Amino acid sequence: MKAWTLDSTDTALRLEEVPDPEVRSGAAVLRMLAVQVPAYTRVLTIGGRGGIATPTVLGIGGIGRVVHVADDVHSVRPGDIALCTGFLQSGRIAEPEEVLLGWTGIGGRGARTSTTDSMRRVWRTGTFAERTLMPASTLVALPGAERYPDVARLAFLPWLSVAAGAVERSDLTAGDRLVITGASGQLGGAAVLLALARGVGAIAAVGRDQKSLERLAALDPRVRPVRSVGDRTADAAAIVAALGGEADVAVDALGPAPSADLTMAAFDALRLDGTMVLLGGVRQVLPIPYDELMHRRITLRGSWMASNEIAFAVWRQIAAGVLDLSALEVETARLDDPEAVLARAEKTHGLGFVALLP
Repeated sequence: MKAWTLDSTDTALRLEEVPDPEVRSGAAVLRMLAVQVPAYTRVLTIGGRGGIATPTVLGIGGIGRVVHVADDVHSVRPGDIALCTGFLQSGRIAEPEEVLLGWTGIGGRGARTSTTDSMRRVWRTGTFAERTLMPASTLVALPGAERYPDVARLAFLPWLSVAAGAVERSDLTAGDRLVITGASGQLGGAAVLLALARGVGAIAAVGRDQKSLERLAALDPRVRPVRSVGDRTADAAAIVAALGGEADVAVDALGPAPSADLTMAAFDALRLDGTMVLLGGVRQVLPIPYDELMHRRITLRGSWMASNEIAFAVWRQIAAGVLDLSALEVETARLDDPEAVLARAEKTHGLGFVALLP
């Protein structure tokens, strides 16, 4: 079969013919139908987003049709359309460990252990390929997905699921005022869609890309775009003005940022008893004042990936029409030229993305 392989972060991502994956205990083989190529994929391939187990078939997430299942697998069946999350957990309750397959990312404190090394060594079949082998625990059957009219749009489901995990942890309720920092990015755009489906009262969609913010504002009058000016005080004031008051909830979906100022602007814009959830890729130390966190009774939470149950709930929203994916701007691509696809993906943001159709 054809697949995108990465031998190391010192070599280019390549299209290669590799052996077909063979089913083994606890796993299933899928024929991939649609996989999102994140905007930062090129950066990841050169080591810019943390360590990755190589050599590997690259790729995380995606939608596939189940071809073969092991005798001990019952969560998916041959013929199912399934979501590949790529999120593998050790299952040890007292000392849980988590990794992303075919990608970068180690849960918890992010430190490698013998367990995480073993988990990543055993599974080297990512989803940028015609077929993949995945542990059954990372697969979610999507009943009715075979009738969904555009499978390329479903490639966004993994990102929607991750955003939904953060929205769930925020305890957002209908009518709440929400600020999303990094809203002009793909994860932030996903959070906007989820919040609208949940009945949010108003969203201050904060970002730097004006075109993406305008697309978000066109979705619904509840979305109020706020273009960051790079000043913490000014950005916080703009958020409060856009919402018509302080925010009940803040979701930070920023990617790598030169400072923590925009994240802290959202913190400053929270009301008493507000909640902030950190979802993105900021690599800065947050200067959280102890006394403010205490006196304002702020709840601060982290959110990384999402459970299979949350992913399934998002699919149910899509299938019911509650979560409308028509606003997504999808570019499709094939496996033939990895470099060209990475270049296209690098230019996408917000509700636009590249879907690989292997």
